[in-house]
Amino acid sequence: MKTINLNEKQKAFHKEWHPHQIAVVDNMQVLLAKLKGEFVWHAHENEDELFQVLKGTLYMQFRDRTEVVKEGEIIVVPKGVEHCPKTENNEVVEVLLFEQLSTAHTGSVIDKKTQTEYPKI
Repeated sequence: MKTINLNEKQKAFHKEWHPHQIAVVDNMQVLLAKLKGEFVWHAHENEDELFQVLKGTLYMQFRDRTEVVKEGEIIVVPKGVEHCPKTENNEVVEVLLFEQLSTAHTGSVIDKKTQTEYPKI
């Protein structure tokens, strides 16, 4: 039971699209990630996913629209909804993620950006 300084944790890593686990709450994990460019189109069939933008602007692409998520805002992607996060203009966007421990990084899609383990920091 200690405080977690998000700024310090963000400085602890630089790799993009590679979430790092900073806490576990029941069966949910809290992740920090740095995003740059476009990710992978994917869905999580059984889990919702929450993104909170800490720094920058995230563009959450859905098949029928794109939602702009600004610093200090959140977006929840419901289970089963195909999505593809991206950033623009070479911006590195810092996000906090809340998701179940069982959530696969890219759902059933396997890509070079897919991570199977999240380092704990």
